[in-house]
Parts: sequence; C-alpha cells; structure tokens
Amino acid sequence: MNMKTRTIYYGKRCCLALAALLCLSACSDFLTEDPKGQLTTGGFFGSKADLDASVTALYSVIALSQQANNCIGTNFLAGDDISTHPASNKQPLREYDQYDVKDNNSWMSTMWEHRYKVIKAANFIINNAGRTPDVTAEELNMALGQAYYWRAYSYFYLVTTWGPVPVMLEEEINYDAPLESEEKVYELILSDLALAEEYCPVMYTEEPYARNGVNVAVSKGAVKATMAYVYMCMAGWPLNKGAEYYQLAADKAAEVIDGVENGTYYYRLLDNYSDVYSWRYNYNNPEVLLGIYYNRDQLGQSAPLTDFLQDMAQAGWGDTNGEIKFWKEFPEGPRKDATYFPQILLSDGQLHDWWYDTDPPSREVVAPVFMKTAEGAIRGTEFDYTDPAMPNSAGEKTFQIIRLSQVYCWYAEATARAGQVTQRAVDVLNQVRNRADGQQTNLYSLSMTPEELAEAAYNEHGWEIAGYYWASLATRARDMFRMYRYKEHFEYRKQNPEIEVAPGVFRKEAVEVTGTWDDNKMYAPYPYEDAILNPNLKR
Repeated sequence: MNMKTRTIYYGKRCCLALAALLCLSACSDFLTEDPKGQLTTGGFFGSKADLDASVTALYSVIALSQQANNCIGTNFLAGDDISTHPASNKQPLREYDQYDVKDNNSWMSTMWEHRYKVIKAANFIINNAGRTPDVTAEELNMALGQAYYWRAYSYFYLVTTWGPVPVMLEEEINYDAPLESEEKVYELILSDLALAEEYCPVMYTEEPYARNGVNVAVSKGAVKATMAYVYMCMAGWPLNKGAEYYQLAADKAAEVIDGVENGTYYYRLLDNYSDVYSWRYNYNNPEVLLGIYYNRDQLGQSAPLTDFLQDMAQAGWGDTNGEIKFWKEFPEGPRKDATYFPQILLSDGQLHDWWYDTDPPSREVVAPVFMKTAEGAIRGTEFDYTDPAMPNSAGEKTFQIIRLSQVYCWYAEATARAGQVTQRAVDVLNQVRNRADGQQTNLYSLSMTPEELAEAAYNEHGWEIAGYYWASLATRARDMFRMYRYKEHFEYRKQNPEIEVAPGVFRKEAVEVTGTWDDNKMYAPYPYEDAILNPNLKR
C-alpha cells in the first residue's frame, strides 16, 4: 500500500516487523529455515511505534499478496466473463478456464501461501498488540480492526476457493491442523468482521490511513459492505441458507446506503463509468470503499500487459481475454465502451476490430480484450489504446476491492432473493444502469417479479466488474460460484458454439473444455506440496 510517510518514518521497525511476519508464512520453506536472528513476538509491541509498524507491515504483506495475478487470481477464470490463451505458458490459468485444475498447478500454491501469510500477519497483531504500552483505546482498536478484517478477507478467499481449510489463529505453523467445514470457517469470518466493524472508524483523519480525502485503510463502511457480500455467499451454494441470509445481506448493504444518503460516508457514484478505472481518480476515487494503493517506487505490481493479447502492438503477455458470449450479451453503451478495447492495435501497426483475422486464419487468440487495469506508458497518464508504446508493466493503479456500485447491486439482488421488490432496490439498481447507459433510462421498475429483479441485479454486477479480478472481493466467478452456475457454463464451454460477432462474422473460444462435470470442480484441489506436509489436505 502507498503508506510512504509511515514506512519512511518507521523504516527500521517496519522492516523488523515485516521480517517477523514473513518468517511466519505457510510455505514449506519454513521447515528448513535457519531460525537464527528471527524476531520473536516477545521483543515487539513495546511502543506505539511498534504498533504502527505492525499495521504498515501487515499492509506490505497484503500488497505483496495481491500485486500480480499469480498471487491473487487464477480461479477467476472459472467465470464466464474471461478466458485465456490455448497454449503458450498459460497452463496455470488454462486449468481454471477448463475446470480441470491439477494439485501441482504452479500458481495455485502461491495463492494458497499468500493467503496464509496475510493470516499470520493478522494473527501477529491480534495476539500481541494488546500489550502495547501508552496507546489509546482508539489507536489499539484501529490496529486490531485492520487485522481482524484482513484475516476474515483471507479466510473468505480460502473458503470460496478450496472449501474446508485449516484454520490457524496463532503465529506458529501447524502442519497437522484439521480441515474446518465451510460452516465453521464462515463463523470465524463473521466473528472477525463483527470485531472489525466495531473497531474500524467511519473516516480516518491522518496519513497513512487517509489520503486525498479518502480512506486508505479499512473503514467501517468497507466492513459493512463486505459483510453484505459474505451473507449473500452464505445464502447461496454450498451452505444454501436462503432467504434469511439474503435479508441479512440486504440489511447490511442498506446500512452502507443509509450512510451514503445521510452524509455519514463520503462515497458516491462517479458520473461517468469511464472514470471508474481512470488515472484521474486513481488516488481519490469516491466510489471505492476499499482499495489497495500502490507506489511503484516501493513495490511494483504487474497488471497491464497481462490483459493484452500477444499479437498486439503493445507486446502483451496474453494471460487473459474476454469471453465472446459475455461480450455479445453485454449491453451497449458507455460502460461497455470503457470495459473493452474499442479496437485493438495489432503488431501490423493497424487498428482492427477484435474479431479481425487473416485469410486463412493465423491469429492464435481472437477475442475481446479488457483494458481496465492499463496505465499509460508515461507514469501517471491515462492509457491510450491507439498508442503502440508499451504501457507500464510495473505501474501503480489502485486495485479496487469494493465499489459503491457493487453495494447497490448486492442490495437489489439480496432484497429480491429475500422475496421483495422495493422502490429503494429498484432505484439504486437504476442508478447503476443509468450511468452504464449514459442516460436516464430507468430500465427497472416495481412491476418486476423478485426473480426478475434478482437476476437483473446479478447481471448488472457482472457487467460492472467484468474482467476485473485484481483483488476484487466479488469477481464474476465468485458470483457464479455462490449461485452454483459453474456447471451450466462448463457445459456451454464444452459445446463452444460459434457466435455471430458482426454481420456474417462468427467466432468461438480458443480454449477447449472437455470431460464430465462433478461437484469437485467447484473447488480447487489442495496444493500438492502442502498436502504432503499436512495429511488432512485430502479431497
């Protein structure tokens, strides 16, 4: 995170804290690590400076854990909005796209490891910060609130990716830890979020926790929004708690909306969707309830080139591209124009529609391309898709975890799935759609059935965050997971029909999907190297 002031001021102590936290990681190297010189928890939290340093170190671990897609996202490829390359070096991604993930997937262990590193960093604070002398209750609670939130966030990622997982509440590594059921993991998540909600303030007043008029650290509004989505996931698959939990989700989302409307929170929708992922609002986006703010001078993060095709003039890595059916069904308007490249600049130096190919066909991947993460070639500038210059591969675009438009969609969907169609649910969903259309269409109304409104909100959320997986709490894949819609998409991808993308022009997905569905495909397998260490990690 971009906490430059605090990091410099407490440079030595932050390094010590970070070293302590990293040595508590969940990786197998821990077993052979030389323990000499490691910082013990007993020698820390002797002053307010230590407490501050522990929070900064926690955010350093978080930033590292989400700064590249091999750390935070390959499971997002199970969603129907995004796909990958059929060959090249994309096997770790392609396995998720094909619903055929192997336990030796080379990126999966990194995702697993980073989640537990964040958990250990949070445990370090939760279990030890209370002994810090000469700090106010407010100062202590702020630190604890951050730790409880990020522990809950990490377990939420784990339980929605792997299902039953080991729960560790201490700093030491327990390679005999049993698997806890999804129900038990969710109980811990809700317990941690309740404490975070109690401890986190509405608004921070000092750097590094507030900057440019926005919260940089976790705030009360961000926690409430997270709770709303967690309740929605509990209402759906696999717990299937149903209407009661959808109502809990709606109530918690309503608390955020109430705060926006009465001025408790500063959050608001930006007028133009094109501004949502812009450089202009990179550090002061009022729509972002929670983001990860990067400073390239301190910690590089690799985003833009992964979303460019390999034959594009900007020399992309070809990790991801849009799925064709999703693009086809995406409503026309400013939101779609800002989500996908209007045209792609290929290595021939010419702009083409994404479906362009030679005759006979020669392009390996012919697909729509997302451009939400791209940053201009010159630091601090907007990306220009007509410019062949390579953009920054180590940029500092903020990774958005939760946006207000998502909360509006969650409120409308949860209200409807709880069996109601209310004026407020219709109104907030229309706010999202009106901006997407660039005019006051007011598409949704009280005449809709609960099922119609719920599906409209589900789809609006998918279009709002399409292709955006860099740390987002609620990706399209996670929405599909909670609604048990992987199977339906698996069967569609097996058929892989050609789609008319322009008059007389037909295209289909480059990645083939084969096999027979079973519910084990809903989850990733446990990483092979960890299963060797912990015999409980068996599917």
